[in-house]
Amino acid sequence: MKNLPQKVRSRKLNSRVDLTAMVSVSFLLIIFFMVTIELRKPKAVDLSLPNNDCDDCHPGCVDETRIYTILLDDNNKIITYSGLLEFPLEIPKEIIYGQNGIRKELLQKRKNILEYSASIGKPKNGPIVIIKPSKKSNFKNLVDILDEMEITKIDTYAIVNEFTPEETKLLASK
Repeated sequence: MKNLPQKVRSRKLNSRVDLTAMVSVSFLLIIFFMVTIELRKPKAVDLSLPNNDCDDCHPGCVDETRIYTILLDDNNKIITYSGLLEFPLEIPKEIIYGQNGIRKELLQKRKNILEYSASIGKPKNGPIVIIKPSKKSNFKNLVDILDEMEITKIDTYAIVNEFTPEETKLLASK
């Protein structure tokens, strides 16, 4: 018998795919999307509002001696007054930004109001600051005032964008 040529069998190679790079890329994508989702979440400023418990009158009332209003206008102008503008506890005045301006005034108001509150038996009732930026004021001024609230440890304040006619006249006159 003749030697029949043997069939040449092809050798099968190991077909193994290395997925190391694919796993690394997928983890990088997961981390990227987690970070972008976290950065996209809106950030908010904590806002403390006055308590609604009033001893002698209807709910929601506030002692007007605790109210201090800050009006922000263009050219870094600040006008402040205590109480209600119809019956202010002191004459509205113009104040500058900075350590010797609004910060000094806020620290003094806080001290006076806390002393007054302690004298009437409510030692935790601090000042209530109403911040009213006008349409002419810039964003930096609002951020500066919010920084002053944090520095002076005034935790009850509100940003209001509605002006009374008296406040509009006050801004126009000063």
